[in-house]
Amino acid sequence: MPALSRRASALVIALAPLVALPAATAGNAPGCGTLTPRACLDTAIDAMGGRARLQSVSHIEWQGMGHTLLMEQSYRQEPFLASYQRYHEWLDFAGARVRSEQTLTWPQAGGTSPTDITSTLVMTPQGGDYRSGERSQPLPGNARVVLDERLQMEPMRLLLTADHATHLRYGKPQMLHGVLHTSLAFDVDGRTWQVLLDPVTHLPDALQRTRTFDDFWYAWGDVSEQIDYDNWILVDGFHYPSTRIEERNGKVWRSTQVLTVTIDGATPASTFDTTHARPADGTFASRWELPFDGKHPVALAPGVDLYPGAWNTALIKQDDGVVVLESPISPVYTAGLLDLARQRYPDLPIKAVLTTSDSWPHAAGVREAVARHLPVYALDLNLPLLQRLVDAPHRIHPDHLQRQPAAPDWRIVSGRTVIGSGAQRIELYPLRGADTGRQYMVYFPASRLLYASDTLVLDPKSGALYQPELMAEVAQAVDRAHLDVRTVFAMHQGPTPWKQVLALLKAANKGATKGGTD
Repeated sequence: MPALSRRASALVIALAPLVALPAATAGNAPGCGTLTPRACLDTAIDAMGGRARLQSVSHIEWQGMGHTLLMEQSYRQEPFLASYQRYHEWLDFAGARVRSEQTLTWPQAGGTSPTDITSTLVMTPQGGDYRSGERSQPLPGNARVVLDERLQMEPMRLLLTADHATHLRYGKPQMLHGVLHTSLAFDVDGRTWQVLLDPVTHLPDALQRTRTFDDFWYAWGDVSEQIDYDNWILVDGFHYPSTRIEERNGKVWRSTQVLTVTIDGATPASTFDTTHARPADGTFASRWELPFDGKHPVALAPGVDLYPGAWNTALIKQDDGVVVLESPISPVYTAGLLDLARQRYPDLPIKAVLTTSDSWPHAAGVREAVARHLPVYALDLNLPLLQRLVDAPHRIHPDHLQRQPAAPDWRIVSGRTVIGSGAQRIELYPLRGADTGRQYMVYFPASRLLYASDTLVLDPKSGALYQPELMAEVAQAVDRAHLDVRTVFAMHQGPTPWKQVLALLKAANKGATKGGTD
């Protein structure tokens, strides 16, 4: 199953090591009795359709649909919002080639932009392309491993992957669907996978592993993953699971339904054409581990500097210390921001780190702030999620907090909260809206400047508001607090006149919208 997340590279299905499970004796393998692990695997291969027939499959083509729960940015957490996908995929086992086409329907466009996003990803031994609209670009380096594993974990190939793997052994039997299943563990490129076999049908009902991800789940470090195979159908004599449900950290994350599947059918000659060279082999850093670029600050007010980026940040100089606005993207990125604060203001301590939203990429660097024993100002509703984020293990790729554990110093924002005094005083206000209930805004009274968290984005072509509801709720919060706003900026938007935002709201609502003064 391909994976695509909003504003991110497509089809990220990275794999990471799983700590080996305790070995079990053959007698503890339900359905396999005293068989050796190899003999038990042979039984499962026979149940799928037989070794010779599985090995003879050159390629498959399938079409399907599915949905993904947007755990990383649902406005109110559970129950989560969902995106919806249509898939068309070709997997060429003989040629080690993949082509995956996807149409993603996004739920948060708010009527201001197309909700359907189409993309195509192609990988061959020689080349690799990612295409969206008129754009075609090379695949990122980590896609090489991603797509190789996509071929290995396809249900038609999964048991053959186990057959060619090293250290095949029994794991501890596990309950699944109310039935005790045999667990077969094996290592692929030094990483452990575990397949659960039904004791009666001997079909593989689930694949388990613990791994890191390079999508929005990057923030959680070592993530336990389980892919359940269900709704089996008979295709050309093969038993094939048409439904695949992926769980991450014990929660259902994605469900994909195969609607049609063709085995060794005709494939157009241009299916796997590429224009870019395939990424070289090797170890690739996560795309989230970007270095912080502090070379081009934008002065918003005396002592207030904005650092534009994919996720904006700011430094606020006060008489008794520096306030860091946001800790996004990753501990690596946030470390660069914190280091810059030290360099720019060597005589002042960092007195506060503000994390204004519960969206995972917005808070992914908070672990670095905790590792440095810095006070973190967090919204009351977000504290349980942030605590889980801080507690999450990062053993596979240890970060600063994993190497040097520290207790968080949470400063809870449940109402108007003042930091500092005088000209650089700032005030924090929970938004408490229907879509903004897990965000707070930051107000600078002396400069009549407002930071609106993740609520303001202007369409680069039309200038219209993305999701006007978000800014309508900000305007309501500004009115409730009787704030006098001249300029507003946000996580993904530079400084914008407040009057302009109010005019855009009025146009979106086709009526008057209350707001602050100019």
